[in-house]
Amino acid sequence: MKKVIFFILCVLTFSACGTATTSTNNREKNYGDMYSSGISRNTILIMPPINRTVNVDAKEYFYSSLSMPLCDKGYYVISPYLALETLKNESAYDSELFINGNLSKFHEVFGADLALFTIIDRWDKSALGHSITVEVEYILKSTTANKELFHRRGIITVDTGVQSNSAGLFGALVDMAASAINTAATDKVIAARSCNAYVLSDLPCGPYSDQYNKDQNFAVGDSVVTANLRK
Repeated sequence: MKKVIFFILCVLTFSACGTATTSTNNREKNYGDMYSSGISRNTILIMPPINRTVNVDAKEYFYSSLSMPLCDKGYYVISPYLALETLKNESAYDSELFINGNLSKFHEVFGADLALFTIIDRWDKSALGHSITVEVEYILKSTTANKELFHRRGIITVDTGVQSNSAGLFGALVDMAASAINTAATDKVIAARSCNAYVLSDLPCGPYSDQYNKDQNFAVGDSVVTANLRK
């Protein structure tokens, strides 16, 4: 009986922590061009996200969440706010115009070796369902070689439900109201940070990391990663 209970607890624990599909590939096999001697990858310019959702604010608050995970990976990230002002002034705020074009101008103007494009395909915030679901595609390209180096998509659902100790119908109503408030008040970048953490975990380390050019054999996940998380 104890073994059965232990097994159930293990299943519940792993379910609560989220799931992500994995493969037997490594970073060098998936992203070999990033280790090429002809590719410089010191500095990253974060391009304004491409927003394909009806959530008009998604572009702004997702943009603000991207610099930290890249810095943690060992890259120098051009100040997002200064970059954004420059891009707006130069009528380059719409990344759709550049994602498939020549990126050499961004190397000349910003000194960026890499440009990170993100495409927001889904950003649903449900009060009744007590969850936020985001689907974002990440594309890292060389500004000098004009080559795609990293491409991955994340589908992340953050559960914002609240459970009280109240019983009966009144307790259910309390939980429903609390969950709605919690979802509405959730910081808009929480889901973005979760998505970044999962998707960019595969990104090869930059030159300011002690794992730079030492992580070729690190295991990687699939090109599409999914996870269900609690706030």
